[in-house]
Amino acid sequence: MTAALVAAGLGLVPSMASATEGPSKPVAPGAPGAAKAGKGTKSAGKKFHSPADRTVRTASPGAATKAAADHPGISVEIDGRSDSAYGLVIDTKITAPDSSLDVVIDWGDGRTEKASIKGSGALSHGHSYAELGNYTVKVTATDAANGVQAANEVAFVTPGAKFVPLEPTRMLDTRNGTGADAGKVPGRGSTRVKVASGRDVQDGLTAVALNVTVTNTTDSGHVTVWSGDKNAGRPDTSNLNYTAGGSVPNMVIVPVGADGYVELFNGGWSSVDLIADITGRFVRAGGSGYTSMTPARFVDTREGLGTPQGRLAGRGTFSTQIAGLKGVPQGITAVALNVTVTDPKEAGHLSVFPGGPAPTASSLNFTAGQTVANSVIVPVSADGTISVFNGAWAGADVIVDVVGHYNKDSRAAYRPIGPWRTLDTRDPESSWWGGRLPARGYVPQWYAPDDDPAADEAFVLNTTVTNTVDSGFLSVAPSPFPWLVNDQPGAPVPPRPGSSSLNWTKGATVANLVQAGSGEHGIVHFWNQGWKDADLIVDYYGIYETD
Repeated sequence: MTAALVAAGLGLVPSMASATEGPSKPVAPGAPGAAKAGKGTKSAGKKFHSPADRTVRTASPGAATKAAADHPGISVEIDGRSDSAYGLVIDTKITAPDSSLDVVIDWGDGRTEKASIKGSGALSHGHSYAELGNYTVKVTATDAANGVQAANEVAFVTPGAKFVPLEPTRMLDTRNGTGADAGKVPGRGSTRVKVASGRDVQDGLTAVALNVTVTNTTDSGHVTVWSGDKNAGRPDTSNLNYTAGGSVPNMVIVPVGADGYVELFNGGWSSVDLIADITGRFVRAGGSGYTSMTPARFVDTREGLGTPQGRLAGRGTFSTQIAGLKGVPQGITAVALNVTVTDPKEAGHLSVFPGGPAPTASSLNFTAGQTVANSVIVPVSADGTISVFNGAWAGADVIVDVVGHYNKDSRAAYRPIGPWRTLDTRDPESSWWGGRLPARGYVPQWYAPDDDPAADEAFVLNTTVTNTVDSGFLSVAPSPFPWLVNDQPGAPVPPRPGSSSLNWTKGATVANLVQAGSGEHGIVHFWNQGWKDADLIVDYYGIYETD
């Protein structure tokens, strides 16, 4: 199947069923019942409520106290919902006698809105905050003629959070007892690791960025990393997959439980060792926002790009400039990368870090001759550089693609909204065309939470390719076309991306985190750059939003 045929025929809206329920049948865009991820969909945002019995009734300013006591009564009930990083919508239900009421909504940030109703009624108002944080929203209804006012309020916490980079630090290593008891995690078992204090969570910590590695495996399986929230239940999504004898890493952005822990579940039937290195935290105050960019190649040792030509020697390190080049501004605090190692001469690992001594934390693991990619989020040094260390004893080629960066000036804040499995081509009910990811072709998915994706900066996805019959690589890129073009017969074929998000070999199952830019239309294209069909699984974890 050619890319042109795929573009013409595969307009897909992701299923928004929760992972525990399994995917529901998608529908073509524009068809009755079509739904998009995020705003307005199940479990998309937080809800807030203050019942009518919390109404405080007083005499209005300048009125006699007796007027309030004799009044039949006004009650105010508030329901709030937040479906974006900075936004809040409140629905106010007012119960009152048949008299004119002046209503004031105080958003808690110095801004107010006014409305008027007569007697009982319902109002709806939306608001976007200039800054992330905690706010108290107060609604006051005043019956000026009778000298009575009634007020209710609700506490609101913006769902978004910004990134604070950390030096890569090992938080968990079951091989030696770091962060948990020493010893392998049994099949279908879990381990929990403390990544923050409960106070940190109360003060606005929402999620952490971890590089998770599974090693010392004796069978196939998968690992799921989650908050450990028993009320929500463990998701059926996966973060990485492994086979016997492999060491497999993947970057994970995971919400933190109220106690400061995250949980790692071994979905295989045999025991494994688990390692987790923290590279950053998402907080409501003091962090950096995210800016996505078209993936740009900064380093390729095969060509001498960004570093002298030739394999990075065993136990060797190079540094390369990131800030100030190829559209990346000065003053960034961290950078989002896709790092690939290819043609290594023996097994080992790479560590990506801001400079100074190489950390014990690893960014990706490899075996001799393997080509493997991994998403990396890493701080930059004061001069805007990063360093790469080859932990093997023999040389390997290294490729570094920049996919985005974190900057104090960026407004885009991260909001976790999943995980949801939005695509699984193994399941005929998950893809309406009922097939695999076609060779040399692509499939689109729509991830924008509303009809105007202008406030959407990027989507956090976990992509997995499986049931492969040949080597290949996956590219993920925003669509240059809206659905009306994607879904038309004879639709133009978008440009084929030149960067890779993950690489696979015959028979392999490979996962990698992708921070995919939303583009102008909130549509993401998944390209099979191999010459044989493969199965694709996509799990949706969150979104960076500016509103």
